[in-house]
Amino acid sequence: MRILFLAVLMFSFGLSAQERDFTEEKKPVSLDASFFYGSILEHNPDINHLITGHPTGFILSYNRKTYGFNEWERRYNYPDWGFSMAYQDLHNEYLGENISFYGHFNFYFLNRNAYFRIGQGVAIAGSPYDPETNYINNAYGTKLLSSTYIALQYNKQNLYKGFGLNTGFTIIHYSNANLRAPNNSTNTFAFNVGVNYNLDYEEFPDYIPEGERTKFKEPVHYNLVLRGGANESDIVGQGQFPFFVVSAFADKRINHKSTLVAGTDVFFAYFFKELIKLQAASFPELGVSGDEDWKRVGLFIGHELRFNKVAFVSHLGYYIYYPYEFENRLYNRLGLKRYFTDDVFAAVTVKAHGAKAEGVEFSLGYRF
Repeated sequence: MRILFLAVLMFSFGLSAQERDFTEEKKPVSLDASFFYGSILEHNPDINHLITGHPTGFILSYNRKTYGFNEWERRYNYPDWGFSMAYQDLHNEYLGENISFYGHFNFYFLNRNAYFRIGQGVAIAGSPYDPETNYINNAYGTKLLSSTYIALQYNKQNLYKGFGLNTGFTIIHYSNANLRAPNNSTNTFAFNVGVNYNLDYEEFPDYIPEGERTKFKEPVHYNLVLRGGANESDIVGQGQFPFFVVSAFADKRINHKSTLVAGTDVFFAYFFKELIKLQAASFPELGVSGDEDWKRVGLFIGHELRFNKVAFVSHLGYYIYYPYEFENRLYNRLGLKRYFTDDVFAAVTVKAHGAKAEGVEFSLGYRF
């Protein structure tokens, strides 16, 4: 993720009477490498047969360190942003080995001695499900997976000539977000230990103080969004079908960081049409007639956490029109949103029922 627009700042330090020029942004970088050892969590009894060993692997990371050159960096206590690569041997012959790539943020606390990291990206499954050669693997239905990882790290930097140590806990999640069945996914909980190196330890810029916080808010705006993607039911081999969502909502930005939203979704998921037909014909005990409407309507509330032109989106919704029972009436949406202008934005989100994903939504919207 790149810094999207640069501020020109001049600070004067009275104690030294020396004027420092911050008109050109410096770009300090650090690298870190960690080894991990952990366990696959049994979040679903359907993957019990795949939990046979303790996963091991490593994570390599590139971090662009911030020091307050842009105003948003000061609001979030000078976070890092960067890229990660993870290798994991799941120590199961059917799961194999995965490699994954992420964009991530590090958010610091405890006087910058600890940080919370969140990364989102894609993974390549070494041994995905195959109906003939690997039907035992009901966790990964595709070669290409979505992956999220979070880490809580105790982090001591620059202990000796730029080198430091870090240790903590990491959770790595793999799923294809119901792009194709099966999709029972895995979650690895691991302990890690590693080293870090600050390439600019001798010339790291001074942190620019946040200064006095300013109040900021915007009037209510109305938004129209078209979302779409493809997914499949939980029945292996039923096939992938497109889905579309039309969303209309109001937003109220209450400060620099937070925007509150409320609105409605209209869902058109074509795999429901086929699932209703299949259940009516093959599973009479379910009581499905075949005439059920495959469309749904929901109301939702939510929040956007703003990082300059990027926002982390979280929605919680409830179906008010629910003619066909699937999962439950509550749904949630998590993802990232990018504002190209004040009016035009795009987003990538995962719509789910609790921890069970229904699909990845690619969205384009307009803010009136």
